[in-house]
Amino acid sequence: MSDQKLVINAKTGEQTLVALTSDEIAEREARHARHEAMMVERELREAARQSAISKLAALGLTVDEISAAFGLENN
Repeated sequence: MSDQKLVINAKTGEQTLVALTSDEIAEREARHARHEAMMVERELREAARQSAISKLAALGLTVDEISAAFGLENN
């Protein structure tokens, strides 16, 4: 990622590349870390959902029964 930002003067349309401050860089890195954590959490939830569906199916429940009882659909 670039450590610069584009600043546009609304009146003149002049465009200038300006270096990010250390605070802006830290905020960008924090946003990236939050996004990565959210993606890992989403993947873990999906793996748990698929595991639950598989286990319920192994107990003899049909896809329709699993969906009706638990709101889980096998995609």
